[in-house]
Amino acid sequence: MVVPKRKSSVAHVAASLVTSVLLVLSSTAQDPQASPAVSKAVGAISAMNGNTITVKKDDGSEVNVQAQESTRLARVAPGQKDLKSATPIQLRDLQVGDRILVRGSSSDEKTIMAATVLVMKKGDVEAKQQTERQDWQHRGIGGLVTSVDTDTGTVTISTTGFTGKKTIAVRTAKNTVFRRYAPDSVKFDDARISTLEQIKPGDQLRARGDRNADGTELAADEIVSGSFRNIAGTVTTTDSNSSTITLTDLVTKKPVVVKISGDSQVRKLPPEMAQHIAMRLKAMNGSPGQGPVAAVQNSTSAADASSPAGAGHRSGMGFGGRAGGPPDFQQMLNRLSPATIADFQKGDAIMVVSTEGVGAEPVTAITLLGGVEPILAAAPSGGEPMRLSPWSLGSGGGEEASQ
Repeated sequence: MVVPKRKSSVAHVAASLVTSVLLVLSSTAQDPQASPAVSKAVGAISAMNGNTITVKKDDGSEVNVQAQESTRLARVAPGQKDLKSATPIQLRDLQVGDRILVRGSSSDEKTIMAATVLVMKKGDVEAKQQTERQDWQHRGIGGLVTSVDTDTGTVTISTTGFTGKKTIAVRTAKNTVFRRYAPDSVKFDDARISTLEQIKPGDQLRARGDRNADGTELAADEIVSGSFRNIAGTVTTTDSNSSTITLTDLVTKKPVVVKISGDSQVRKLPPEMAQHIAMRLKAMNGSPGQGPVAAVQNSTSAADASSPAGAGHRSGMGFGGRAGGPPDFQQMLNRLSPATIADFQKGDAIMVVSTEGVGAEPVTAITLLGGVEPILAAAPSGGEPMRLSPWSLGSGGGEEASQ
């Protein structure tokens, strides 16, 4: 399946895994000092003052952890399954940014007298995130779900590349991990453990695993899916106070309110890049299966050769692609300077990937891209709707991954 001030989905994946590992490890910890009513907290250290550790929990609240002489502190590595390899650590070794799980007793919700503190060092977590990010980049694929066969455990997705559309069969097994985005959140931390049965045609999906020789099949270790909206329209109003942009959907002709969050990726294409993409789109007009997204993806190869970002890189590398392979459009977006609501005016054309939304509430932007007037003007009549990908797993983070 992100990735910007916006955290990349891989970073969120790693953070989620860290939390899961800490919880598993905590269940194996033996705390003779702990009372039957044990309090727990998981989060990152935000401050330290003597024996007091302030922890910002994953739900955004804070708790003060009081370390005692009897408190057991142990350092564990991301991915560690038990405490056999845990190493003792001193209170002075803890730093702001370290992830910890605390077990102890509490008389209120603001303070925990710690019996056990399990620590994942910030550097270890970052190294884990980098490993996850690279693995998603090298072993990950993404596309639009066209069919789901629950009997064989196969999800068929459609991807668009240099040669047009390609169909890939994603094979699942008993050990495949499924996650699904919440309908009203762009955060991977809010993604829920899911099942194959929850994946539907039309969903966007990202899978990580081993491909066969011709790339038509992938044996999935992990799948992230979600239902997202792809909207193209023109700006009618902007409101910096409420962090919203209202646009008129070019397809439905109805107004849509788009919320910009701290995790939203907001960019504007430079005019020369938008023109180049539009020219590629016009050239592909009439080619089966080609649409605006193919033009955007394919055009990055030629743009890479002449852009300063591509200087000194091999083909496809300047915009983030693997050497000798197709460029990564998400990484191209990451290289553009972030834009703000103030950069958009009434009448500007924008393209948005957003959450599915709940009821009449505003949808939240995952990616909002401006400067697309030439692209929309060049879109073939009746062609494939413009689709940007919300995924940033193959990019520089995310996160951020982004987790």
